[in-house]
Amino acid sequence: MKFLDQAKIYTRSGSGGPGSVSFRREAHVPFGGPDGGDGGRGGDVVAVAVNGLNTLIDYRYQQHFKADSGRPGAGRDRSGASGKDVTLRLPIGTQILADDQQTVLADLTYEGQTIILAKGGIGGKGNAFFKSSTNRAPRKSQPGEAGQEMWVWLRLKLIADAGLLGMPNAGKSTFLSAVSAARPKIADYPFTTLHPNLGVVGVDGKEFVMADIPGLIEGAHEGAGLGHRFLGHVERCRILLHLVDATGTDPVEGWQMLRRELQAYGGGLADKPEIVGLTKLDATPDDYADELAAALRHAGAEHVMALSAVTGRGVTDMLRQLIAVIETSRAKEAEPEEAEPWSP
Repeated sequence: MKFLDQAKIYTRSGSGGPGSVSFRREAHVPFGGPDGGDGGRGGDVVAVAVNGLNTLIDYRYQQHFKADSGRPGAGRDRSGASGKDVTLRLPIGTQILADDQQTVLADLTYEGQTIILAKGGIGGKGNAFFKSSTNRAPRKSQPGEAGQEMWVWLRLKLIADAGLLGMPNAGKSTFLSAVSAARPKIADYPFTTLHPNLGVVGVDGKEFVMADIPGLIEGAHEGAGLGHRFLGHVERCRILLHLVDATGTDPVEGWQMLRRELQAYGGGLADKPEIVGLTKLDATPDDYADELAAALRHAGAEHVMALSAVTGRGVTDMLRQLIAVIETSRAKEAEPEEAEPWSP
């Protein structure tokens, strides 16, 4: 299934049905009076977060969603039927934004969360409603209330516990494939990963979800390379794992460049807990990892660890550090006053 994390759709709720103007016309009932019924209510456009979806591909081929309008009222005090709702089934983590792409109308963060995106119009009153002691035969009714219509943007931000960051070919996909059942495409050229990948990682009987996004280059916040569009998928992560290619030309400058891109992007990414992982150590001298780790700490990196997804060196220790941060974050959400601060 093709991955799609953004879509623009048109929604319109149903209009309310008009009320009826009717009078009783029965034999031997000379003063029957008004009996026009009310119109039915228009259908709503409803958005619901469901499990098992991780793409918005369904909304690429259908962009218009219109709920049914209410049926008109009828004589004999018969009310019109209400219009059927339209339900948008969306992946957990989807944001619904106004047409300006800035105003967030809804943020679906848990399974079953339901919001009414466009409310259906109220049905109009029939002439029976207007009968009074001074107006025994009203000949007026109300039209139904118009429905709501608007264009909205759907933007998916995958929900994961840990996010993988790094320059192209830093070994992110290799690491994800080594620690989970995910099978992202792996090749020796830049931008092999074109869309985010998710994997469930297990260590010491505990599990968490890890997200791998396409590599970033300098100027990504201005659209260079694949741009910063995919950074939204790690906004919800509890911790970032920044993989640095130890075989690169200048690993320290590469790490500093990505930190600048996170600052330029915003969204609180630069303030999230971060572990720097030195990758591809199987292709470097034995003492090079210690020298590079010292250089990164001198440049400002707080937590630096060495690993090799090919040989397995340092991988388990890295996963234990990640799960420690994740469990601390989960504890803070459950009982903020009892949560312990994380220290590696």
